[in-house]
Amino acid sequence: MTDIVDELKWRGVIALSTDEDALRKALADGPVTFYCGFDPTAASLHVGHLVQVLTMRRLQQAGLRPLALVGGATGQIGDPRPTAERTLNDPETVANWVNRLRAQIQPFLSFEGDNAAVMVNNLDWTAGMSAIEFLRDIGKHFRVNKMLTKDSVARRLQSEEGISYTEFSYQLLQGMDFLELYRRHGCTLQQGGSDQWGNLTAGLDLIHRLEPHANVHALATPLMTKADGTKFGKTEGGAIWLDAEMTTPYAFYQFWLNADDRDISTYMRILSFKSRAELEELERQTEERPQARAAQRALAEELTTLVHGADQTAAVIAASKALFGQGELAELDDRTLAAALSEVPHIQVDQLGPVVDLLAEVGLVASKSAARRTVKEGGAYVNNVKVAGEDAVPAKEDLLHGRWLVLRRGKKNLAAVEVTSA
Repeated sequence: MTDIVDELKWRGVIALSTDEDALRKALADGPVTFYCGFDPTAASLHVGHLVQVLTMRRLQQAGLRPLALVGGATGQIGDPRPTAERTLNDPETVANWVNRLRAQIQPFLSFEGDNAAVMVNNLDWTAGMSAIEFLRDIGKHFRVNKMLTKDSVARRLQSEEGISYTEFSYQLLQGMDFLELYRRHGCTLQQGGSDQWGNLTAGLDLIHRLEPHANVHALATPLMTKADGTKFGKTEGGAIWLDAEMTTPYAFYQFWLNADDRDISTYMRILSFKSRAELEELERQTEERPQARAAQRALAEELTTLVHGADQTAAVIAASKALFGQGELAELDDRTLAAALSEVPHIQVDQLGPVVDLLAEVGLVASKSAARRTVKEGGAYVNNVKVAGEDAVPAKEDLLHGRWLVLRRGKKNLAAVEVTSA
């Protein structure tokens, strides 16, 4: 199991750790139980959570035993944001989100074998605890002066809004999680993002105070960033969610396919399960032929399969090819086609009109005269069929699934028309 430390370091997965030599010794001495926590502050995990989920998977494959904590208690409080107070969600909403997140995490882990994963919920050990018990048994062991130095707290104290006692106390709850999991499951390693380092070490400090002979560790992964300065996991349409109803598998696939060449090597090393030799070969291909996007395609296919399954991935790839004339649009199911077309410029119309009008209205050309010129030059397509004349009008029978037309100018410029009453 000690090899996993070298593997994680090569992949760039370790941003911070408490004591690498001590962790290596713990791994060499025997099976290690670790945990990672996820707060249900939304109805789904997003792609940023994949760093933690896939690192858990990687550690389990190396022989460690994972505890996946979905915080029914901490989810009602919320980890302090850098700039503003969180909106508190009601307990019923949080409970529903707990179940949704558990269902998303479970497929990534194995719940069989000697190092079978366990799902845990911190509401189990906080729900019955009184405020007096919490302050006496937990709060007594935290020092306010040290709590004030945590990055998330310090930034909020410097803001106009400040920080509430509720969010200030979050690190006590997370610290108690590590203590409880140490006592209940023999958990000696906590994994999380580097932005959580203060909360991770709060748990270590609490265990050291109450269990002085405990040998416990913390490991933090780096925060994923984008070379263009925008936030990882965000697009113009918002966050990229793992839930297929919130972000379609097609949009999920396209997010990775469109990754910047400057970022793809980092993404692959942290998120892919391909071997070092495979990753280095993809990096070489990206450097020599970036236009082929070999690394982006490989990662998009791998992650879409992990999150949404092989069938959905195959449908997404088929849709991507068909939109650009490399497959049959009519063979795409309604849902996949609709998801794909939602990612390109599209308009809704009540009835079909001339192709030149549709090309201009959807924005593929600047004007109707430009549309006529495009048709005349043979560069206009409807459902991958070249438009024959400037006066062409699509027929009702041309509509895909009774409502869609796919318009294309040249090889790469796509748009869609949805007919609402044909």
